[in-house]
Amino acid sequence: MINRRERMSRRLERVSLSGLLTFLLLYSLPLETVAETNEARGMPSTSVLNPAAQLWRDVRQRDGSNVGNTQVKGVETGVLINANGDRWGKFRMEQLIPIGGTVLVSAVLLLGIFYMLRGKVAIEGGPSDRKLFRYTTYERTIHWFLASVFLFLAITGMILLFGRSVLIPVIGKEAFSVLASLSKEGHDLVGPLFILAVVLMFIQFVKRNIYQKGDLSWLLRGGGIIGGKHVPSNFFNMGEKSMFWMLILVGSVIIASGLMLLFPIFGQGREWMGLAHVGHTLGAMLMVTVILGHIYIGSVGMEGALEGMTTGYCDLNWGKEHHDHWASELIEKGETLTNEEVEKLRMGDSSTTHGGESATTG
Repeated sequence: MINRRERMSRRLERVSLSGLLTFLLLYSLPLETVAETNEARGMPSTSVLNPAAQLWRDVRQRDGSNVGNTQVKGVETGVLINANGDRWGKFRMEQLIPIGGTVLVSAVLLLGIFYMLRGKVAIEGGPSDRKLFRYTTYERTIHWFLASVFLFLAITGMILLFGRSVLIPVIGKEAFSVLASLSKEGHDLVGPLFILAVVLMFIQFVKRNIYQKGDLSWLLRGGGIIGGKHVPSNFFNMGEKSMFWMLILVGSVIIASGLMLLFPIFGQGREWMGLAHVGHTLGAMLMVTVILGHIYIGSVGMEGALEGMTTGYCDLNWGKEHHDHWASELIEKGETLTNEEVEKLRMGDSSTTHGGESATTG
């Protein structure tokens, strides 16, 4: 009895296995399509369209509004297909990124050409043995705080903007995905610090960046480049004042658009988000371009330009050459210091003073 059951069980297993193999064999054979059959018979080929695909294609391509009714309440929740996303992605890849890259590369090339033609602007007569007090510790702290935050945001932003076309061919997709994710999170977290830095910069420096008589002359003569003669200026010249107001105004656009992108909870739709993205990117590219010129002047472009923001003091000859109205007022007040006196002040010697508020003159 047991042997009969075993034989029946084995026979069923063989039949099942044979049936499975037959099914797999038939499934793996090349299937003749309707189009091929029709062509073989000399009939026109036909293609079977997916009704669902055709439906969504019609929804996407139809004229007029494609907003329907839905119980889910929110921005664009009644839209079946929003084509703005595809249009925005195409605009970003084909226009926005190339424009931004062209602007940055052009700025770097122009600075390089200018340096080759002009070289480093030296102090006429060379550095002196006396200094002028220019920036307080608090003012320098604000400057370097803003510089650090902006540099981080600029680098992470450019990684996100240009990384796909520039970095992926170099480091590969996997490494870039990690770097892009870190850049995205870091950009979002550090962004609010930029708001704080801009507000502090505005409060501390706005009085010295009000346009004054003579500033237009500085602009028309290109800061002395046109005509090769020195142009008188106050504590800040026209170029520095214009950069300050660019920072405040364009920075405000960057801040507002960044908040819209970071917090999409104010009822803004895709079109407004796209406009915010464009404003954020173009504003950032403009600011990066201007800051590149600022960095150029403070590093290799002009002798003595960086000293005031690193030590708080500038060379007397540099002050008379580039900010003569301000320097003349300090000289008349007798607020010039020897190098030895400056060293004592920096070492904390309270017996030596620099006039405290002299940096705000002019």
